Amino acid sequence: MKTSPSRYIGLGLLLVLLAAFPLIAPLFGLEFYIGFVRRVLIVALAAASLNFILGFGGMVALGHAGFIGMGAYTVVALSDAGVMSGWIMWPAAALVAGLVAALIGTVALRTRGVYFIMTTLAFAQMLYFVVVSLRRYGGDDGYTLMSRPTLLPGLDLGNESNFYWVVLAIVALALWWLHRATRSRFGHALMGIRDNETRMRALGYPVFRLQLVAFAIAGAIAGLAGALLAGGNGFVSPATMHWTQSATLLVMVVIGGLGRSWGGPVGAVVWLVLEEVLKQHTEHWHMPLGLLLIAVALWAPKGLAALYRRRLPLTPTLSPEGQGSKTTP
Repeated sequence: MKTSPSRYIGLGLLLVLLAAFPLIAPLFGLEFYIGFVRRVLIVALAAASLNFILGFGGMVALGHAGFIGMGAYTVVALSDAGVMSGWIMWPAAALVAGLVAALIGTVALRTRGVYFIMTTLAFAQMLYFVVVSLRRYGGDDGYTLMSRPTLLPGLDLGNESNFYWVVLAIVALALWWLHRATRSRFGHALMGIRDNETRMRALGYPVFRLQLVAFAIAGAIAGLAGALLAGGNGFVSPATMHWTQSATLLVMVVIGGLGRSWGGPVGAVVWLVLEEVLKQHTEHWHMPLGLLLIAVALWAPKGLAALYRRRLPLTPTLSPEGQGSKTTP
């Protein structure tokens, strides 16, 4: 599917505006929102990683926050050991979370339906209770990082603007990669499995292996988001990986649009911005957000992103030899 030039222009303008935000915000006394926008970017990345397996792969996982937590606690462990280089911390966080996701997926992907949901939930809660028991890293009270990671000589990531720009660059690259992955032969095969697993298996595709790779990739990207979140907050708590956080991510994806490249980021932005605004006006901010979810389910079941762009075709036609793909209307 070709992307129109106008969309590239729009995305380019959005990237420029986001990059300029730390320069503009102080002019209006909005320095606080530099950290807020950075957090939105990181959560958008986590939501996009969930959408990769949920919307494109049809794997309804209710334990995605566990991978975010694994990435965050990898940063904690390395920081406690005296390792502060971002070149080591962030790839290590993605690697550890990806490996954990692969191990969990090896078991969970042998189940289907509600059993898959409950298996991923059970593993995530196991991880949660493991980190709660780690007294060296603060246990239930969490762990405070002494400083942010280092990246390049002369680049002070303790400066909010500098760290914001680093996060923006990483998130933009990761989202671009996910976008390309969904349009690759691998992505089309994943969508084919989502729509008709039996057919794809009959065509000779290694269904389990493809799902496992996708599950591990999503876990690795979620782990990277967790590492960035830990560096930005300077604090990591087991609450980061509680199952309610996984449910919130799932809601974000549903609001944004399942199986849409920008569904996760759109849902994260809408949810977090409304949450921030509503918290300033009422203690019962959960109710309007609940009403939003109901409204989306009733009047925009394909998500808010669908109001702008049609969804990727549901059923890609593929050859088992991998000689390319085409989509059927």
